[in-house]
Amino acid sequence: MTITHFIISFILAYVFGSMPFGYWIGRLFFKKNILQLGSGNIGTTNTFRVLGTKAGVAVLILDILKGSVGASMSMIWGPAPAWTHMVVGLGAILGHTFSMWIGFKGGKAVATSMGVLLTYNPLLFVVAFAIFLTVILLTSMVSMASMIGFTLVSLISIFWLHDWLLSVIAVALTIFVFYRHRENIVRIKNGTESLVHFGFGYWRQQNNK
Repeated sequence: MTITHFIISFILAYVFGSMPFGYWIGRLFFKKNILQLGSGNIGTTNTFRVLGTKAGVAVLILDILKGSVGASMSMIWGPAPAWTHMVVGLGAILGHTFSMWIGFKGGKAVATSMGVLLTYNPLLFVVAFAIFLTVILLTSMVSMASMIGFTLVSLISIFWLHDWLLSVIAVALTIFVFYRHRENIVRIKNGTESLVHFGFGYWRQQNNK
């Protein structure tokens, strides 16, 4: 892959990552502006909170897919080394966080990062997704699942896989995810974090607005 090809792939990944599915679904199907509701975030957590379980699951899947498609842009020129999927995929993560469609606002990059991981290391993605779902089932908190999931992926990449590229990016993203969830951390400490219950199909808030 030439430098020109890399730049084009990165830009395409950014464009895919910029697609604000939470915002679009809110506007098209619920006539709501998710940017003005809840935390004002376009990602999975706020979508669950504002639009409900079905919309939240849809956004989770779509945001994972756009991360995976974004990372796959490194292969449009032909076979490419695995590391290019991760680096190009950063464009999709950047796009999700600073979407060009909504004034460079965005989400916390959790689901989109998982999508990039799906393209880079599918097996680790399965492990990460299993951790994510398990923590949600145990705590009913998407924020907690996100932070624990990123932390464990970082540890796995460092101490088990010994993948230096993934380790550096995973640690950097973990720090970023914790920073973006700083308000959630305060609510978790205060016992006022929002809880999601997939089985009953609703989101219960506990005085956390």
